[in-house]
Amino acid sequence: MPVWEEAKIVNMISVCLDTTLTTSKCNRYSFRVHDYAPAQAVAFGPMLAKMGKKWHIAYADYSWGQSTRDAYADEIKKNGGEVVGTTGIPLGTADMTPFLSKISGNFDGLFGIFFGKDGVTIGNQAYDLGLTKKYKWAGDGAICESVNLPALGNKIDGFVAINRYIPIFQGALDTPYHHRFFDEAKKRLAEIDRSGPLPDRYVQSNYEAMNALKHGMEMSSFATREDTMKLIEALEGLEMKLSDDFPQGDKTLRKADHQAFLNEFLYTVNGGQFHLLEMVPKEKTIVPSACKFPAA
Repeated sequence: MPVWEEAKIVNMISVCLDTTLTTSKCNRYSFRVHDYAPAQAVAFGPMLAKMGKKWHIAYADYSWGQSTRDAYADEIKKNGGEVVGTTGIPLGTADMTPFLSKISGNFDGLFGIFFGKDGVTIGNQAYDLGLTKKYKWAGDGAICESVNLPALGNKIDGFVAINRYIPIFQGALDTPYHHRFFDEAKKRLAEIDRSGPLPDRYVQSNYEAMNALKHGMEMSSFATREDTMKLIEALEGLEMKLSDDFPQGDKTLRKADHQAFLNEFLYTVNGGQFHLLEMVPKEKTIVPSACKFPAA
């Protein structure tokens, strides 16, 4: 981010969820058109409180995992709950059992914050150790992205998750815009991966980030780098409506910190399928801005 700021070039963040990008490290040139941990935690908090009062958080031990851990810990407390312990696990740990075997005690739920291969590892090894039977099992939807489901099998059944996007046609995701996006994305993904993966939140957010940039360029008549500040002003406060460009749903790109707010999906996994529990509208995910960049 400092490189983009020094070069005075717009940085459209398309996947990273690290909280600090639009809080303590925010700058005028960077925008995030997808969610971040504080908004997810606000959306998920009430359901977590119903699942249990005492939670242990296991997380990927680096900036994203740490900032996400803190956001959920704050929200669990706000909903009358308690975080009784946390366990950080280094990225790429193939055998998590030395860490997971130390998780014990009198609490209600285990909350996981992992992604990619680490999501598969935590899902399988927490199950094998009996943790997901002893405790309620919930966490970031990155653990059970569609590409992870074959490797997780039935060991992920019952997992309750949150995500900005899941490849299903239920509730607010059953729209002609999402059907068209899904069909096109699935076709293109099959061209590079014969296993035929379904689009996930990374496909969705890359696609919509580029479309947000396109809208900003059109609105500002962007032509050269001299038009950068006009582009920034066009993106600040941008309202994105459910459409072919934004098949996930409506979004607001807040002017104060360049953080977007959007619908969140709470769901569970059973039999290798996602089952929608609730859609939390974007208006219920908004948290105060913590960004301090100077106005133009």
